[in-house]
Amino acid sequence: MGNVTLTIDGQKVTVPKDYYIIQAAKKIGIDIPALCYDPNLEVVSACRLCLVEIEGRKKLEASCSTKVREGMVVYTESERVVAMRREILQLLLDNHPNDCLTCQKAGECLLQTYAYRYDVKFRKHGGARRPNYVDTSSPYILKDDSKCILCGKCVRTCAQVHDRKVLSFAGRGFDTRIVADADFTLEESTCVSCNRCVTVCPVGALVDKRLLGKTRVWDSDIKGVKCKACDYGCNFEVISKRGKNIAVRAKAPSEGRPLCLKGRLTTEFLYVNEPETPYKKVNGKFVETSWKEALELGDVFEKLLLEEEKSK
Repeated sequence: MGNVTLTIDGQKVTVPKDYYIIQAAKKIGIDIPALCYDPNLEVVSACRLCLVEIEGRKKLEASCSTKVREGMVVYTESERVVAMRREILQLLLDNHPNDCLTCQKAGECLLQTYAYRYDVKFRKHGGARRPNYVDTSSPYILKDDSKCILCGKCVRTCAQVHDRKVLSFAGRGFDTRIVADADFTLEESTCVSCNRCVTVCPVGALVDKRLLGKTRVWDSDIKGVKCKACDYGCNFEVISKRGKNIAVRAKAPSEGRPLCLKGRLTTEFLYVNEPETPYKKVNGKFVETSWKEALELGDVFEKLLLEEEKSK
């Protein structure tokens, strides 16, 4: 694989010729904003926030899907680019709830980050807004359609595991939304509560319900750990506040790691000081269960008891 040299915002960079502009920019420390892009997911160029200006081309190009070329000259913050980004962000905010002060995603929300970066604010208008539909049926995931920006990252990451593919787009135009199976609640659907969708959501449309209301990102300590439930070793974070471990949350499932509910609960049971009651899905309904059943340790416990009886 050969290399090419291009110039981005006045800086020369040499990268493999199969790189996209957004990857080349990152190599030299230039952060091109993007809401739908994820290096671990299929490129769809949906949000258009990563548009850049390329010398010699009339229209702006999506940096997440435009390959680098020898001698290419790119501007990531030109007047045209910034104006377009501000317009895109304004349209998103016009259709977004103004609850950043109380949103669990505050401090980590990419829409919030970029709106601040480009000085775009909420405004009053008489146009339509997304319906305020919140799915609270799952004890593990909260889904708020009014905050969804339709980046599709949740759909793509769910589809990466062949036996899941629960989430999809439904409807058309302004009525487009993300649904689980045939527009079921998360409880009724075939969702396995792995939290893959939560880890990639750039806004507060999908959040970890077992972390909800416990702390804010700036008011807690975060430590990375590996799941011990299987050989995949998925990445998790232990959230602490005032010296007490209060929750765990999954990190993005990179390098083929699948994420699963059993792994999440195992990590929670091992690290959280006062773990919440676990739930399992039975005939399309979540029911409380014991930790022994949640972690599928019934046979192990029985064998341990037998061994203890033998040793007496």
